[in-house]
Amino acid sequence: MSIWWSLQLRREASSVPLARRLLLGAMETAGVDADIAHELCVALTEACANAVQHGGGEAAVYRVTASIDGDVCRIEVVDSGPGFPADPPGPRRESHALEPGGRGLQLIEALSDAARFGNHPGGGGAVVSFDKILKWREDAALLKAS
Repeated sequence: MSIWWSLQLRREASSVPLARRLLLGAMETAGVDADIAHELCVALTEACANAVQHGGGEAAVYRVTASIDGDVCRIEVVDSGPGFPADPPGPRRESHALEPGGRGLQLIEALSDAARFGNHPGGGGAVVSFDKILKWREDAALLKAS
């Protein structure tokens, strides 16, 4: 069985905990292991915080899409800002390791099984996408529904 949900959120700091709580609720309801759900929520928090900080003008919005397909959860956060620069401060760039901030992408990469950082095709926004292989509680509702 697969499920997905998508949110369009205003680029405001208050949207970050909302997205996190919605994801946590979905993971708990589906029966995802608590440690895995927590790691996903921390990674989502970092991706949303980046969208809020860098994602465009005052009225800009960003989108969060989460899906579970089998044992994999994929989360994608797309903003409407200028996108990543041609030489992005990606998670593997050691030259940025000591700069203030800039550790969110590293944290996303560390907490996920696969992470991608790029720009929306055609310009107009950064795309942060990451996958996590799920572990399930014994009473997992999603497994029973399959």
